[in-house]
Amino acid sequence: MSSRLIDRVRGAQQRYRSPTQSDSAEFEKIKRQLHGELIEALDFEQVSKTPREELAQRLRKTLTDQVETRQLPLNRIERERLVDEILDDILGLGPLEPLLRDPEISDIMINGPKTVYIEKKGKIQKTNVKFQDDAHLMQIIDRIVSAVGRRVDETNPMVDARLADGSRFNAIIPPLALDGPTVSIRRFGTVPITSEDLIAFGSCPRPMLEVLKGCVKSKLNIVISGGTGSGKTTLLNVMSSFIPPGERIITIEDAAELQLQQPHIVRLETRPPNLEGKGEVTARDLVKNALRMRPDRIILGEIRGAEAIDMLQAMNTGHEGSLATVHANTTRDALSRFETMIGMGMPNLADKNIREMIARALDMIVQVDRLSDGTRRVLAITEIIGMEGDIVTTQDLFVFRQAGVDDDGRVRGRFISTGVRPKFAGRLAANGIRLSSDLFRFQMDV
Repeated sequence: MSSRLIDRVRGAQQRYRSPTQSDSAEFEKIKRQLHGELIEALDFEQVSKTPREELAQRLRKTLTDQVETRQLPLNRIERERLVDEILDDILGLGPLEPLLRDPEISDIMINGPKTVYIEKKGKIQKTNVKFQDDAHLMQIIDRIVSAVGRRVDETNPMVDARLADGSRFNAIIPPLALDGPTVSIRRFGTVPITSEDLIAFGSCPRPMLEVLKGCVKSKLNIVISGGTGSGKTTLLNVMSSFIPPGERIITIEDAAELQLQQPHIVRLETRPPNLEGKGEVTARDLVKNALRMRPDRIILGEIRGAEAIDMLQAMNTGHEGSLATVHANTTRDALSRFETMIGMGMPNLADKNIREMIARALDMIVQVDRLSDGTRRVLAITEIIGMEGDIVTTQDLFVFRQAGVDDDGRVRGRFISTGVRPKFAGRLAANGIRLSSDLFRFQMDV
């Protein structure tokens, strides 16, 4: 057992020495008393030698015995909650633990110690979860960031980290956050979502997925575009599952989120600068290095800066089959984003030359969005077909057209094939993948 856990236990001991306000003063009083007695009874030398799971079992048994042998004015549910909360605070992340155990929660948003929101099944809702005060919340933040070798304080008030389950963690504290420490946690399911799941959810019909599957297998360069929380990473995971298992895949991310299932994967992650402003490793650095690692595919979690230049150049020089995501609201906006990112990195390059680079490198843009009812859907699959004058020309192959909202608030609409046969059909045929003509007469109401 590490010294970090001992520090955590002692920190919890200090916090429970002074009473705090609560919805149930009696419950909090009992919890503080039992918590203090448990801490006083711990042999810290023995704690340091005990595996975490074994320690958790011992502490739970001790606490349960203490609760059962006392005449506490609590019912059975409150007694179980009492044991859970004390253990969560000593060994886990305190009030966050019940939220992290719920697989249906996709986002946790903490706006100060008394205001916690979650996103569940696509809907944002306020919870009853509360931290005791700013100091309690700061202790949980410190616990998370110190586990990955980071720190957060007034001189470094913003921090990114990753939880043990892979969830993405961001915190910003006063003086930048005016209402107290603010935390955002993006959760990722332990069981990857599959293409069949997307079909069942109504996110992407089977005919559209069949086209995407053929494009991935045929090594088209594909960008997934969408807003925050629209499902870009989920779709990227599904599409990456179509990559044949014999290929060498290199992934590049700011925070590791992808859950690829192939056997030959190299995962790279960017690194922020240290307190002296040194040691930063950017996505662009990793893209350049990945090109020296004999990749069959490069998957870039998100393109947001000058790495767009190196990624497009790689696509244009034999590294086909690359996948990436970009923040944009439409497929045309995605092209504009690429123009802007390349222009910032290569300011002397003419607009037409930038667009030619984009048109030569990219084959397809897939647009996804989160709709008003919380569902995520593929709104368009758009092929990039070349240049016409100074303009990058595209054609929509599939689109989702929203028809309205029903009485239950669910978005209704129709997935439609535009009837246009893609330019890349010949390339797929050369790889043994023939697209049925029925795909281009496809319609489905949802």
